[in-house]
Amino acid sequence: MKLATWNVNSLSVRLPQVLDWLAANPVDVLALQELKLTDDKFPAGAFLDAGWQAQWFGQKTYNGVALISRTEGSDVVKNIPGFEDEMSRVITATYGDLRVIGAYFPNGQEPGSDKFAYKMRWLDALRDWVQAELQNHPRLVLMGDYNITFDDLDVWDPVALKETIHCTTEERNKLQALVDLGLSDSMRLFDQPEKNYSWWDYRDFAFRRNRGLRIDHILISEALKAQATGCAVDKAPRKNERPSDHAPVVLTLA
Repeated sequence: MKLATWNVNSLSVRLPQVLDWLAANPVDVLALQELKLTDDKFPAGAFLDAGWQAQWFGQKTYNGVALISRTEGSDVVKNIPGFEDEMSRVITATYGDLRVIGAYFPNGQEPGSDKFAYKMRWLDALRDWVQAELQNHPRLVLMGDYNITFDDLDVWDPVALKETIHCTTEERNKLQALVDLGLSDSMRLFDQPEKNYSWWDYRDFAFRRNRGLRIDHILISEALKAQATGCAVDKAPRKNERPSDHAPVVLTLA
C-alpha cells in the first residue's frame, strides 16, 4: 500500500500534472491541499474517468483539501469536529480499516499575529480530535502540509530562519504534541539524503539551489509503524513547467 500527500497550489492549474503523477505513481490514497476551488468546480469527472474515487472539501483562495483513492472512502468528516472554522482545511475518510486524515495546516503568517494565534488554537483542537480518533481507529495516518518543520534538519538555513514562521519553538512544540499521541514521523523512520525538503520558494532559484523546508509530513500510528517500508520526497513534479512549490511525499506500507 502506498499513501501520499501533495500541496498542489491550485488544482485547476495542476490537474494534468496530478493525473499524470497518479498514472505513473498509482498510490492507494493521495491527500491534496490548496485546491483553490469551490466544491462545484472540483474535477470529480476527470478523476473518475482516470479510475479514481474522490472526496473533497473545496474553498477558493488558499484552502481546500481532497482525498483521491483507488476505492471509495467511508465515514467522511470535514474539518475538526467541535472547532468552528470558516476554512476548508481537513478531510478524513476510512479505507478498509485504515483511517486517513488529510490536512492543510494554517500558515500562521508570523509569530505574534492573529493568524499565528489561530494556528495555535487550530493545532490544539486537532490534537484533541486526533487523540479521540486514535481510540476508535488504531490504524491512522495524518498527512498533509503541516507548515511546520520538526527541527533544524528540515531547514535550509536554520540560523537565518530561527524562530521565524514554520520554525518557531511554539509551532514545533505543537507538532511534538501530535507525535506524543503515539504517532511517528514516517520520513524519519528511514535514512534520508541530506537537505531533504518538500517545499521550495518560487523566488531566487530556490529549488535549483535546494533552499527549502520540509513541511509536508506523514505521521502514522504505532499500529502502522511496523508495516512502514519506505518514505521519500518525489522531487520530479517540482521540475515540471508551472509546478507547485511543494513536492509529493510518499509512504510505502507492507
